[in-house]
Amino acid sequence: MSQPLFERLTLVGIGLIGSSIARAARRDDLAREIVISTRRPETLARAAELGLGDRYVLDPCEAVRGADCVIVSIPVGASAAMAEAIAPGLKPGAIVSDVGSVKQSVVDQMQPHLPAGVHFVPAHPLAGTEHSGPEAGFPSLFENRWCILTPVEGSDPEAVERLKAFWVGMGSKVELMDPKHHDMVLAITSHIPHLIAYNIVGTAENLGAVTKSEVIKFSASGFRDFTRIAASDPTMWRDVFLHNKDAVIEMLGRFVEDLFQLQHAIRFGEGDMLFHHFTRTREIRRAIIDAGQDTAAPDFGRGGTKPAAE
Repeated sequence: MSQPLFERLTLVGIGLIGSSIARAARRDDLAREIVISTRRPETLARAAELGLGDRYVLDPCEAVRGADCVIVSIPVGASAAMAEAIAPGLKPGAIVSDVGSVKQSVVDQMQPHLPAGVHFVPAHPLAGTEHSGPEAGFPSLFENRWCILTPVEGSDPEAVERLKAFWVGMGSKVELMDPKHHDMVLAITSHIPHLIAYNIVGTAENLGAVTKSEVIKFSASGFRDFTRIAASDPTMWRDVFLHNKDAVIEMLGRFVEDLFQLQHAIRFGEGDMLFHHFTRTREIRRAIIDAGQDTAAPDFGRGGTKPAAE
């Protein structure tokens, strides 16, 4: 049996991502001991019922004591308070990471509170579903999915490599990226799509000529599939937009400009423009499938839980 990467792994926050990390780390023998902490006693009790860890601790500062690696899985808006809370319990040489969909804000919030001698390596696994809670996780969530590490200035290379090995051990492909560049990339690939999904559901609900029951009853594949991500955790996505607002506003402006071009083409019957636009964008969709990030097979809601990038 190979030596685990970490003697003690502490997971602070045990929702979809945290519980999936717990399951994958256990499956692949990546940590000898897994300690779980979360703010709500009932959630911690549920994690214990599911057998996700070896120890269960409400106080996050106590939970991180002696940990070789601490992964924080909480809404990004709570990052500063959590870093301040766990700082006194961190041992020298510990690796501290997160799973937030925004990186520069997490760096700005957490880094000032972390003690010297602790290795801070932020991360973002591009994997998830619209479900939440400790029972929503599953060990294969990260398989063949990208995990982006965004080391801060002065990050210890050995710590970065150990965390990279941890994510690779759970099946992820790992990329290193600057935090600000990460936020720009994710604004267009994840954050704007979620914003549009939330918005189109709201638009459908507010239509006077179409009833809410009709929207639900006659939800064709386009509306149904496109709006799946609108079922995602509202707290998490509120914080994502508030903490990545510059990149989101810039990308949203570009999107609106392109949308006006399509509106103009439809209004004035510019069929060639629409055809060429749809042909070009279809190639991007095919490239996503070719890259192994999705499948061309239709699902139509019958395929069970399927990972989707966040």
